[in-house]
Amino acid sequence: MKKHDTHKSVLFSDPVIFQEAMIRDIALAESYIYLEIYKFRNDESGIKFRDALAERAEKGIKVKVLVDSWGTDVSEVFFEPVVRFGGEVRFFKKIRFFIDFFTKNHRRNHRKLLIIDDKITYLGSANINAYSLKWRELMLRLDGPITLDFKKTFQESFRLYRKYIFNKFAFKKPIVHGDFEIVQDLPSIYRQLIKKRYETLFRKAKHEIFIETPYFLPGYKLRRIMMLAARRGVNVNVIIPLHSDVRSVDFLRGKYMEFYYKNNIHIHHYTAGNLHSKCVLVDNDIFAIGSANFDYRSFRYQHEIMLFGKNREIISQLKAHIHQTLEMSIPFDYDSWRTRPLFEKVMGWLLIPFRHLF
Repeated sequence: MKKHDTHKSVLFSDPVIFQEAMIRDIALAESYIYLEIYKFRNDESGIKFRDALAERAEKGIKVKVLVDSWGTDVSEVFFEPVVRFGGEVRFFKKIRFFIDFFTKNHRRNHRKLLIIDDKITYLGSANINAYSLKWRELMLRLDGPITLDFKKTFQESFRLYRKYIFNKFAFKKPIVHGDFEIVQDLPSIYRQLIKKRYETLFRKAKHEIFIETPYFLPGYKLRRIMMLAARRGVNVNVIIPLHSDVRSVDFLRGKYMEFYYKNNIHIHHYTAGNLHSKCVLVDNDIFAIGSANFDYRSFRYQHEIMLFGKNREIISQLKAHIHQTLEMSIPFDYDSWRTRPLFEKVMGWLLIPFRHLF
């Protein structure tokens, strides 16, 4: 990496704190603000962000917003104050009604990016809403030249926001920037670059794997790779919420808990509310932070973005974040799992045919 090509980083776990930081950076924007988000709600947080964007647009700052039509429950009218002053707001792939309604409409833009002035990038797990202010999230603020690469990814998404059908073999090449690698996924059952990157990392892992995710539904191949890593002595850890905000996923993941337990894959349940962060750390040497959940839905059907890297400053902060999450977690209790209610067991089996949709 060139000497001048340095990046300052701050890792956030508390939505109240990072929303305030994002608002401050928006208020200081001098050239442009690009926002790409899955959920943007008409509540205290959503109104605060909308008004901040409108204020900068009124000052002549270029503002572009891309929200997902499935995740976002507001209409174009909500963003009128932004558009009135020249801002552009686009809704990614509006819901359409046709025979293959669910499958096609399932291909959502799940990315979370805020890009400002060729200098500042926010990426991670969090949407813009007030109901998740008490959740445990993970947002990374980067100040440095890699922002130009994230800017290009945003501009491509903004340009293709109406495109419905991609070539099933299409994919985006990873963007390498010094010690960083930006990996993007398009909806595809053939090309799942983020999942394949995890497979490679887990195969090479020597000491320790940490996965932190709200929804944990890896396919057979990833489960086997994790099992083999544990067998060769790698300490494999997965942190998930005790109860996520999607109960059907909790029922389905429950079916596989015995496999993890008997193969020495350590499951930890976060108990201090809902855990929504998404990250991976392998051997304290390489991290992954971004929007993708550890499940079929993210890997197969959604537009996702993850940052991989070996930046020591970020790894140090991520280790502290994971340690704090573990302090608020309890280990999986196999005996309690065996005696869970019959309803949960039945639901786990009934949902198996639909596992690719979660």
